[in-house]
Amino acid sequence: MTWELFISYEHLIELGIAVGIFLLFVLFRKLFAKYVFAILMRLVKKTKIDVLSNIFLSFEKPVQWLFTIIGLYAAVRYYPYIDHQENEMFGRFISASIIFLLTWGLVRLSSTSSELFRKINDKTDIKIDEILIPLLSRTLQFIIVAIGATVILQEFGYRIEGFIAGLGLGGLAISLAAKDALANFLGGIVIISEKPFTIGDWVLTPSVEGTVEDITFRSTKIRTFANALVSVPNAQLANEPITNWSKMGKRQITFNLALTYETPKEKMQAIVQRIDHLLKNHPDIDQETIFVKFDKYNDSSLGIFLYFFTKTTVWGEFLEVKEEINYKILDIVREEGAEFAYPTRKLYVENDSFPDGQTPLRQES
Repeated sequence: MTWELFISYEHLIELGIAVGIFLLFVLFRKLFAKYVFAILMRLVKKTKIDVLSNIFLSFEKPVQWLFTIIGLYAAVRYYPYIDHQENEMFGRFISASIIFLLTWGLVRLSSTSSELFRKINDKTDIKIDEILIPLLSRTLQFIIVAIGATVILQEFGYRIEGFIAGLGLGGLAISLAAKDALANFLGGIVIISEKPFTIGDWVLTPSVEGTVEDITFRSTKIRTFANALVSVPNAQLANEPITNWSKMGKRQITFNLALTYETPKEKMQAIVQRIDHLLKNHPDIDQETIFVKFDKYNDSSLGIFLYFFTKTTVWGEFLEVKEEINYKILDIVREEGAEFAYPTRKLYVENDSFPDGQTPLRQES
């Protein structure tokens, strides 16, 4: 009985030491996160090398978990009541965990590759289309995950050749199940190859209007002017008519100016000529196409037709130019002594339909 108690006591001591080793590494993890990593980040930021900052930030969480894995491994290795040679599965688990942490860090790092591709565009003659950058980043992530998963499977003794062969036998079922995914992928390829738009373009389709934010293997994300984010499947988008407003070289303004019928011919001619002169001498108006014409007789007004373009296509700048033109047209009409017309109706009644001494009815509305 005493011997059994002695063994149990020794067993508890060894177990306590093993747990203490594990907790010590957990403490190291917290110290690393709070002090060591913060100091390293300050040193890296002083170098002003963005790549180093991205590497440290990407591997911050994996390294913290690495302390936990090492602590678990050290605790189990110390504990004398486990036969390590027979327990190969634990060693495989530790190896797979380290591979997983490395893959995790590389995937986090590859998510910042979009910035790297943009810097390559800015600093070299190699020009990567903006529409390709997010897809290249996601492709890189997919490759890293695929390699990491393959290595982990091989670590546990799975033959990757048999797995691939199994995929070949089940290819028909997979292709049927992934029909929509394949269609969206091919639609993304069509969008990339034809380039009807790129990241940041303002587009209009039968289903959505807004600014293109991102393009993935499955869908294109468009931010509407109501600030909602809409994901449109690539297969649908590739088969829709797409209007790319960002590709406009100039922006159209057209409207009709309505003046009263009391406006004399000479004033109509002067107003038309002054507005035409205004547009042809305005620095923000495109001079290729300008029309200012006395166009037609409306029911209650004389119509002047205006058709011209601004040089800018930016929405805010366009509105500023349009507002300035409207103010100046208002001044021209007032200076010429004319008045803007509005829908009116006049009703006259014959005098002999009223008794003597009464005023005939005259109604204007």
